[in-house]
Amino acid sequence: MRATGEPEVKALTLTGAPPRILVIQAPYYRGVVEGMRRGAERALAALTADVEVAEVAGAFELPAALRLALEAQGVEDGPQWDGFLVLGCVVKGETDHYDFICQAVCKGIMDIATETGAPIGFGLLTVDTLAQAEARSADDHHNKGIECAAAVVGQIGLARLWGLQ
Repeated sequence: MRATGEPEVKALTLTGAPPRILVIQAPYYRGVVEGMRRGAERALAALTADVEVAEVAGAFELPAALRLALEAQGVEDGPQWDGFLVLGCVVKGETDHYDFICQAVCKGIMDIATETGAPIGFGLLTVDTLAQAEARSADDHHNKGIECAAAVVGQIGLARLWGLQ
């Protein structure tokens, strides 16, 4: 751990072929989400990962898009991704909308993850202010996209170790 309490993200390693990663992002706060994606792409570059990006309208659509991507993998000659990064940002406002969206998205992604075992890096920033989101998507070691990339690579590694990929 770093002195600041932030986890130290080490260089990513993975045995086998370079991974194919689908990034599903909700670009409502485009600068923030793209900052996280750039952080993830930098981390994944060490693995020469093939990264594809799909955009959805907003955070609420992230779980359904993930489900669609997983279903597309089951179609003959459909895309075959090794893992998924789900990126978005919800900034608290003056209404309960924030709470409903955050809870629904988190539960939706977790349900899919536990039901399918799909390797997923989950990066939904749930913050009080845009400044907090910007700090978590900046081009430094605090970038949550880097942590999400490390999470999905770790899950892909387990799937490969256990003969699931």
